[in-house]
Amino acid sequence: MLRLTWVQPEDLLGHELRQAAQDGREPKAIAARWRAAGGPDAPLTAGASPSPASRYLRQLAEDLLDELADLPSRLSDDEPTDLGKIRSACPEWPPSAGSRAAGAAPVPKKGGTPPARVSAATRTPATPDQHLESAWLGRAAGCLLGKPVEKLPLDAIRQLANSTGNWPLTTYFTARGVPEDLLQKHPWNRRSAKASLAENIDGMPEDDDLNYPLLNLLVLHRHGKSFTTTDVARTWLDELPAGRTFTAERIAYRNLLTGLEPPHTARHRNPFREWIGALIRADVHGWTNPGDPAAAAEQAHRDATLTHTANGAYAAMFTAATIATAATGEHDVHTCLRTGLTVVPPRSRLTQAVHHAIELAREHDDFDTVVDGLHATHAPTHHWVHAVPNTALIAAALTHANGDFSGSICRAVSGGWDTDSNGATAGSIAGLLAKDPAALPDRWTAPLKNRLSTSIGDFNGIGFDTLAHLTHRETHRS
Repeated sequence: MLRLTWVQPEDLLGHELRQAAQDGREPKAIAARWRAAGGPDAPLTAGASPSPASRYLRQLAEDLLDELADLPSRLSDDEPTDLGKIRSACPEWPPSAGSRAAGAAPVPKKGGTPPARVSAATRTPATPDQHLESAWLGRAAGCLLGKPVEKLPLDAIRQLANSTGNWPLTTYFTARGVPEDLLQKHPWNRRSAKASLAENIDGMPEDDDLNYPLLNLLVLHRHGKSFTTTDVARTWLDELPAGRTFTAERIAYRNLLTGLEPPHTARHRNPFREWIGALIRADVHGWTNPGDPAAAAEQAHRDATLTHTANGAYAAMFTAATIATAATGEHDVHTCLRTGLTVVPPRSRLTQAVHHAIELAREHDDFDTVVDGLHATHAPTHHWVHAVPNTALIAAALTHANGDFSGSICRAVSGGWDTDSNGATAGSIAGLLAKDPAALPDRWTAPLKNRLSTSIGDFNGIGFDTLAHLTHRETHRS
């Protein structure tokens, strides 16, 4: 029996009920009808429940998904998806690189002094190849670190690492020395362990966290920085195998095949539209707009709105603007993160979560305490792939590690949730700040063997040095 993940209506309905409660709608009456009909909750970790629903339940789920979409939201004014409205909501939106005005002041810590402004004049002609190679390697290493423990609960990650003397994390996970009863209780991610445990690593295996940056290189190469959301959609249909998509991306792909066009592809029966998928596509937009966080955020928005709305899009914009600021090589991680927040509506749930995470990271020396605080806040109400808690965790990890590469990726992964995606984004930012592949410890980069596996285009087997050159070239194109 084929149970295709992330698209079955009876599984989507449970996720949409939770999403509706989070984004300011009132789903209780619809939830009661679903439960009265015997409808199941959403799967906790997997993308599909083990058994199909009856024809009646499936039809009911489709009808209720549409009814939920029509409910008004009390948060719509504070959390718009339209770019013009987002910009209007952001009083510190940074000027474009060509502006004569001083850059936007990053958001200060409560009670602190405002940080130095990031001027548009700091924009560099192009991020140097070695900075970009370090960022690509950092993204790969952080992703690889998180792959074996993706989907595992926080306590399981801590126990598995502790059992081999690797807690707090300092290197890749290993199965050597892990008690058999612990492995039976908390098995590694079945798809990933064969290529991502320390004893098995032989180059960088395929992962969606690397596939999407490759796709965005293709988008920029074919359409330039003025690409449209439709250009992104066409590139996906040409180059991205459907089986390599998940959550919001799979829904949008399905919607494209049924004839829907962006931005409706992000909204139609898509309960994952505020999950992490757009965030993991944002790096190239930042890498190719050094010193221009506004342009990076606008590119990320055009990409994100194929699949995401509101906080799902904000997470991508925040990441792109943070990376664009880091790409100048002139700012510390704290300034980069504060600048990232200038492109996110200040009353949004994402802004509030990131502020909270950064404050926790500043207040506590023990990062486990920071993580416990984040989980107490978000885990009861958010799926482990939702953009809000995962973006908060990334910001906390980078803040607590002060941008140090090893510290950043280890903290991001040790915090659980979407471990490979969080490690990848933290690694990209910290790797970029390191400025040189030689500055990244060999224990992280040597196992990658300068080789990336992928099913995207002609990139399979490509080296990270070549990817850095291709990315560098796109910074010159309009």
